[in-house]
Amino acid sequence: MRHSLIKHPLARVIVACLAFGTVAAHAQDASTSDTDSLANRKYLFGDWNGERTRLADKGITFDFGYGFQAAHNYSGGDRRLTRYTDQWKFGSAFDLEKLWGWSGATFKVVITDRNGRNLGADANIGNNQLIQEVYGRGQTWHLTIFALEQKFFDGRLTWKLGRLPVGEEINQFSCDFQNLTFCGAPPGNIVGDYWVNWPTSQWATVLKLNTTSDTFVQIAAYQVNPKYVDDSYARRNGWKPDFPSGTTGALIPLEFGWKPSVNGLPGSYRAGVWYNTSDGDDLYLNTDHQPLALAGGTALQHDSRRGAWVTFQQQFTGEAGGKGTTAFFNYTAADHATSATNSQVAVGVEYKGIFDRPNDFVGAAFGATHANGYAAKNQRLLNALNPEQARVINDGYEKVVEVFYSWSPIASVAIRPNLQYIKDPGGSKQNDNAFVLGLKTSVAF
Repeated sequence: MRHSLIKHPLARVIVACLAFGTVAAHAQDASTSDTDSLANRKYLFGDWNGERTRLADKGITFDFGYGFQAAHNYSGGDRRLTRYTDQWKFGSAFDLEKLWGWSGATFKVVITDRNGRNLGADANIGNNQLIQEVYGRGQTWHLTIFALEQKFFDGRLTWKLGRLPVGEEINQFSCDFQNLTFCGAPPGNIVGDYWVNWPTSQWATVLKLNTTSDTFVQIAAYQVNPKYVDDSYARRNGWKPDFPSGTTGALIPLEFGWKPSVNGLPGSYRAGVWYNTSDGDDLYLNTDHQPLALAGGTALQHDSRRGAWVTFQQQFTGEAGGKGTTAFFNYTAADHATSATNSQVAVGVEYKGIFDRPNDFVGAAFGATHANGYAAKNQRLLNALNPEQARVINDGYEKVVEVFYSWSPIASVAIRPNLQYIKDPGGSKQNDNAFVLGLKTSVAF
């Protein structure tokens, strides 16, 4: 029985990670007298014999990392599969004040490479939100950040210009969970055809003003171009700092933020709105205001697309930024007429320092993503007219629960097994509920 379990693909991945963690832990034990011991290193390869620090003193820093996510569906879909996807990150920042005397200026470059397969698609689970959040936007190389940052007025005003993912600056949110419902800037989860999060970037400019020591306001403009979300285009050009033709408009988000300290514990509260100047197709009506499914023709055009969000994170117990409990709440809504997925809500909690291990933590979250009933009206008509080609009706909430334990045998490595339960995948009761065993791992080099 034990031998057959180890033959399971996901089990082999877990065993390999545990073996790596054990070796690393042994290395830690062997070097406890070293001031730069493996246990406390921020990076797996340490300080490169001091070279990393010397370069940082001159204004050059690095951010190299690797992460993979494996997942196996035990129910749901039509096949029992294990799928694996990963991402490499190669980043560097250049302090132009240290290098050239250019006061307050930094230039940052990040290139990423994604590989692997999507469990939800391969097993036909029907889910809306990715089971492996690191999958997507073309399994290839991406120019993720290529931007200049300039600070003014003693750092109160920051201006960024270049290639940026939207969620890098606007509606920032952590990505500790493996299901996309709880990862990254939430608007990208429901209007991802134009709100483009990591790893894809577009030409953008961002202005952020720190109005007080703990409040800020920022406004940005991002190029909207369908090529940025075209996988085939990404495979050919995703790594280039080019200016693709076919721009349809600009995404303009406005965000207000507050980062208070409550009883000495940090919090982050954000609220914002966005406006996309691009036209949007109506999901149900044609230009004559008749149902598309019945009358055909061209979809009614809306001259813009829009939405709003609130995001709250607050540590409630423990030590500031350390051991303790942190909770979060996200709510995002997009316009009804053009957004097939038009709202998402997520709540969750994390506890850091479990078993008195400073880098270990646990998390649990619940989220619901709503499939627009307006779009479902059109599909019902199409199914009635073409019953032999009937498709699943998505007109409710896809509900997701995820729990995980994050184990860090050494500071630079996190091994995070998780369980996901997806009820009504895609927002349809016609799809079987899915139970997924996942594994998310990250290494900082």
